[in-house]
Amino acid sequence: MDIHKKTSKRARAVVGGTLVAAIAAGTIGVWAGGSAAAPPAPAPAGKVEPAGLRQTDHLTVAAATEAAQAALAAASQENQRVSVTIVDRDGNTIVLLRGDGAGPQSYEAAERKAFTAASWNASTSQLAERLDQAPHLADIPGTLFLGGGVPVVTEGAPIAGIGVAGAPSGDLDEKFARTGVAALGD
Repeated sequence: MDIHKKTSKRARAVVGGTLVAAIAAGTIGVWAGGSAAAPPAPAPAGKVEPAGLRQTDHLTVAAATEAAQAALAAASQENQRVSVTIVDRDGNTIVLLRGDGAGPQSYEAAERKAFTAASWNASTSQLAERLDQAPHLADIPGTLFLGGGVPVVTEGAPIAGIGVAGAPSGDLDEKFARTGVAALGD
């Protein structure tokens, strides 16, 4: 039995078109997910690169874990019980570490501080100072304008945020978050 005789021309065209689209999407996905250290090779003469695509940097889970552990260790050295959260540029949690004895509210506060810092590319302590001029910023869902959130920046753009919560002051939380950022540079 010949499968081509049983399958209509329209069905073969749909399947073939779907296959071409899937291959093209895979190729574009590989190109878009490339490393910032090695930019994509220029398009061969006569070939146009896909419009509307841009490369971005992201923290790996390993790097985010190392940064979170550094922040948690710094807090532990000062007998502070905190939670540390690292989110990506879009606010999605990459790593959450809740230290021994950290309060039940600390993990959510750490996540919101990390999200806020990544969203505005500024520390949450700086943003808290801006509330005097723009008090409605505090109404934005998911944000928290207390010290302890710091952006992770590459080439001037935020790629992640680190939030720490649970110490008795936002200044301490932010100090520990900055230790996490510093661990990424080592």
